[in-house]
Formats: sequence, structure tokens, C-alpha cells
Amino acid sequence: MFKGYQKSTTPQAPVTPAVDPGPAPEWGAPVGTVPQEPSAPESYFGGADNGFDLGGSGLEASAVATRNVLNSDVKVVGILRFTDDLLVDGCVQGEIESEGVLTVGVNAVIEANDKDKVAVNTRSAIIHGRVTGDVVVTDRVELTSTAELLGNVTASKISIQEGAIFNGYCKVGTPTGATLSAAPAPAPKKSKGAAKPASDNLLD
Repeated sequence: MFKGYQKSTTPQAPVTPAVDPGPAPEWGAPVGTVPQEPSAPESYFGGADNGFDLGGSGLEASAVATRNVLNSDVKVVGILRFTDDLLVDGCVQGEIESEGVLTVGVNAVIEANDKDKVAVNTRSAIIHGRVTGDVVVTDRVELTSTAELLGNVTASKISIQEGAIFNGYCKVGTPTGATLSAAPAPAPKKSKGAAKPASDNLLD
């Protein structure tokens, strides 16, 4: 029945592989646009802020030295020591020791113990809040208009703004000249023509 039957075939175009169209454009974007890759947020200092990269070395590279902060809800009893800079806006009952710069915030209350009476012993101090006790610094003390210091100050330089409260004694700087000592009393002078005793004028 099918003897001598021949099937006619037509040539077909070669099949091209499918191309990945890529991610779909965002809603409202023009057709044919490709969404941008997310970038790191810009930092305040310019450039990308790599501090969000917690997986690599970006965290160490973006580490920036900042001063220590003691918030207003923190209270310390005893001796507080720090190395570089410290901002205290809380309560400290005792003594603050350091070779750095101390900033006493507006809300800060620092009270020295009754034993030594020294509240601050640092290189420099900028006081905005209340300090009860002596302040001993090697460089500079600055009392702003909101400062209240009840104690003595020993420093090389001091600056007091209008409105600051300061009750105590102040010892600032080192005298440049030597102190004057009491001059010795002059020795009595001998007269040149001293008279001889009367007994020497008598003849034998």
C-alpha cells in the first residue's frame, strides 16, 4: 500500500540558543534598562563607607579612633582611668586620672572622695558641668559658661568664660623670676681717726 511513497520535507532554520534576558527592570523604569548594582553607602568623609562589610578586611580598614564616651545614665564609684580622650556626661564619685583630655559634659556631676579631695587629675580638662573637688592638670583648664567648679585648681593655663561658677583657690603657671630674699644688715663701719684711750696719753 505504501510502496513507492516518498515524504517531502522542507528545510528548517537552525535553532539559536536562548539568551538570558537578565533581571527584570524595576517597576516604572523604562523598558530595556538594567537595574544598577547596589553600592556601599556614602560616608560623611567622602567615598564609600566600608564599615558595613563585616565579612572581609573592610572593618579593620575603616576603623577610626574615637574618644570614649560615658553617657548620662552611667554612674561610676571609685577611680576612673582612661588613655586618650574621654567625654563624661554621667556621674562619677571618686577621682578621674589620665594623661589625656577630659571633657565634662553639661549633665555630668563629678564629686571627689573625702579622703584626697581630688576630683580630676589629667593633662587637660574642659568643664561644662558640675565638679566638686580639686582639679589638677599639667596643661590647661577651661571653664565654660555652664561650668560649676567647687574646689581648687592647679594648672599651667586657665580659661574662664563669663557665667561660670568657680569657688576656690587657683594656682596657675610657674613664676619666671626668683623670689627676693631679705638683704643682710650692713656691718658697722670703723672710723679712720679713732681716738686712743686716755691712759695711752699719760706720761710715765
